Amino acid sequence: MSLLKSLSLISISLLIALSLTNAATFTVRNNCPYTVWAAASPGGGRQLNSGETWTLDVAAGTAGARIWPRTGCSFDGAGRGQCQTGDCNGQLACQGYGSPPNTLAEYALNQYMNRDFFDISLVDGFNVPMEFSPNSAGCTRGIRCTADINGQCPAALRAPGGCNNPCTVYKTNQYCCNTGPCGPTDESRFFKQRCPDAYSYPKDDQTSTFTCPGGTNYRVVFCP
Repeated sequence: MSLLKSLSLISISLLIALSLTNAATFTVRNNCPYTVWAAASPGGGRQLNSGETWTLDVAAGTAGARIWPRTGCSFDGAGRGQCQTGDCNGQLACQGYGSPPNTLAEYALNQYMNRDFFDISLVDGFNVPMEFSPNSAGCTRGIRCTADINGQCPAALRAPGGCNNPCTVYKTNQYCCNTGPCGPTDESRFFKQRCPDAYSYPKDDQTSTFTCPGGTNYRVVFCP
């Protein structure tokens, strides 16, 4: 075997070992007294009855990813149907993102300085209380959003099964922050006051993004 080929095989082996080391396991658990259809991008989706869990292994370097709950769903044997909240194009195994309102667990793995970045976002509204926490030694700071947002939702933001973020309802730059400066509004403060560690509007970064070392595992709990 040539030296070049030997070095190539060693490099491939090291890359495989590194990816396995830094891959993250996400344990999704439904503690709600009702069925939740968990969704993940990447990952697909699964029906979780009360007390059930779903384990996802996510590749190192994955970014722009999210896990969310769907409610009021009905699917046929082929996995086609519809959900009242969080629907993803009528598919049980999601291929894209969900429709508002839905509480989001967002993350990016092995980013700057090999750190994971994660958050709970209410930028797509709220449907189910959530905890998003590291599940490994060495990183313990998690996030919870457990307020009765659906019950207290302002009339203009109410939706069947959830509470819309104002951007979804009004679709203006003031609420969606598409261009120029953008700050909190009375409507975004409704979410922030109840879940201070969660994103309440698109530029709510400073108090809402958390980090752990790459290789950390995580848990997402519905109705913690």
